[in-house]
Amino acid sequence: MSHRSTSPESSDVIISGELLAPICSGVEICYQTFGDPEDPPLLLVMGLGGPMTWWDAELCSQLAAAGFYVIRYDNRDTGRSTKVDGRVRRSQLVRAFVGAPARAPYSIDDLASDAFGLLDHLDISAAHVAGISMGGMIAQTMALRAPERVLSLASIMSTTGRRSVGRQHPSLLPALLATRGPGREDYIRGSLAVWKLIGSPRFQQPEDKLRKRAGETWDRGVSRAGVMRQMMAVLTQPDRTAALGHLVVPTLVMHGLADRMVHISGGRATAAAVPGARVVFIEGWGHDLPAPLFTTFTRAIRSNADRAA
Repeated sequence: MSHRSTSPESSDVIISGELLAPICSGVEICYQTFGDPEDPPLLLVMGLGGPMTWWDAELCSQLAAAGFYVIRYDNRDTGRSTKVDGRVRRSQLVRAFVGAPARAPYSIDDLASDAFGLLDHLDISAAHVAGISMGGMIAQTMALRAPERVLSLASIMSTTGRRSVGRQHPSLLPALLATRGPGREDYIRGSLAVWKLIGSPRFQQPEDKLRKRAGETWDRGVSRAGVMRQMMAVLTQPDRTAALGHLVVPTLVMHGLADRMVHISGGRATAAAVPGARVVFIEGWGHDLPAPLFTTFTRAIRSNADRAA
């Protein structure tokens, strides 16, 4: 099933329903597409604990109107994709956070394999890839592992994996690890508290929009254990700095100067590591995707993708 967007900027964009793609790892990935399948594909990779709907449908429609066949999806352990096994204790997270040896149920490389598996399911040999936060780590890993399959790379509010850069502000850890009640309203209240800490001070999003998004996230399926597994993948990732120095994929680095979740040093380190990387740093932008920046995101991703020609 599909329908056409009613957005005035992208009234002709065709939007599919949500579908499930079986991946060879035994994981099923839930995905949705925007635009014409004949256009160059753009894979959107979301970050920690975020379902694909955190890539706002209006932003996806704008990207499709800019000439992309847009694919957004739920990473494993989020939304309607498979929830895998493997328990992570808080003590393990703390050990990983301080750099002590720790074993993760899966890795950033495994999450990159899921993304390639989705492209295989769609019979797409190569795509433009844009990733946010943990999604940027996944996108970087994809470009390093199979550069022939990544037409261009947009690493957004992300980092290289080097432990000395891109760290969270220490004051965020209690909120991220806070125990919440079991219900929908508990999740919404907790989400509002986190977004107020990490959102953009210059582009503040209305509370009713944040509340609606949190409710939709809960309704699509929230796994607290899954978030812990993803956090372990992030905390145990390798340092990609040296490998990024050999990357020849056209690369865009976008980061907010007010990002408290992934410090701007992560974006600067990524830009410094990748030869010829384009850089967009924005004053007052935090760790979110505010609507006033949709046009900026679209133009930057389109311009970077054009370099692949």
